[in-house]
Amino acid sequence: MIPRLFSSSRVLATRIFSFSLNETRLKNPLRVFQRKMSSNEQQFPPHRQERQPGKEHVMDPSPQFTSDDYTPSNKLRGKVALVTGGDSGIGRAVCHCFAMEGATVAFTYVKSQEDKDAQDTLEITRKSKSRNAKDPMATPADLGYDENCKRVVDEVVNAYGKIDILVNNAAEQYKSSSIEEIDEQRLERVFRTNIFSHFFMTRHALKHIKEGSAIINTTSVVSYKGNPQLLDYTATKGAITAFTRGLALQLVNRGIRVNGVAPGPIWTPLIPASFSEDESAKFGSEVPIKRAGQPVEVAPFYVFLACSHWSSYITGQVLHPNGGVIVNS
Repeated sequence: MIPRLFSSSRVLATRIFSFSLNETRLKNPLRVFQRKMSSNEQQFPPHRQERQPGKEHVMDPSPQFTSDDYTPSNKLRGKVALVTGGDSGIGRAVCHCFAMEGATVAFTYVKSQEDKDAQDTLEITRKSKSRNAKDPMATPADLGYDENCKRVVDEVVNAYGKIDILVNNAAEQYKSSSIEEIDEQRLERVFRTNIFSHFFMTRHALKHIKEGSAIINTTSVVSYKGNPQLLDYTATKGAITAFTRGLALQLVNRGIRVNGVAPGPIWTPLIPASFSEDESAKFGSEVPIKRAGQPVEVAPFYVFLACSHWSSYITGQVLHPNGGVIVNS
């Protein structure tokens, strides 16, 4: 039986959701998020950020990146993983899960805008890593440009000697009511971050990725159902889905698996940085489960696709943690 929604007051929400970064494991972090909301109640306190890609450390409530219910079992022991946009949101949860599973983790972030989040994720990942893994590293980079992607890959390989898992996750989005509002500069910016980076990162990483390795791309439910307010973002996510399928066919003979994850509404810094306070407050209420998902509910999909023991017979596929939205995929 699902209990009734808690009060939406800011004070109570703060008490419920607050946590210390000194703790990498939380007690029942999803308990509150599993409560239904009625049509006239707010799921989150109103929250708005004015700049992309958003900051996790100022969010209220904080996105949940871990859970006591997750039990690691060395599924990625000895692997080196590179996660773009790993400082917050889904990327942080993926870094944390990968580290708990024995991987050495490197991630990228946006300099200045995401410095605090990157340092927090470094601390989280360092505390959760296994004894045999090396210390994590964070590299600032604008991944929309080929030379920056090459530099990131070179730094990771110089530090760890290889790349076994590449997660293309970095993204940005901007709301608009009409295609007429999307000028050339914005269109190029969104495409550079969201899909050009996938090409650039993969092209350079492939020099070091060997048979048995995995590439995982973050697409979105909007790739399948569309979104009229996020037209350019939706177009890039559709491109990522097609990129995933084509690249999987291209690399199958090299023994490299390529798959994707298409999250639905997930509570990350991208949300308050994209939408109004009212939209953020009700974010996720439109899906059948009637709530937004949390990053910790998405990260295990990446672990599954990264682990060759679990997903050795899967390539060119997309997984759908989206709160019950039915897609024709």
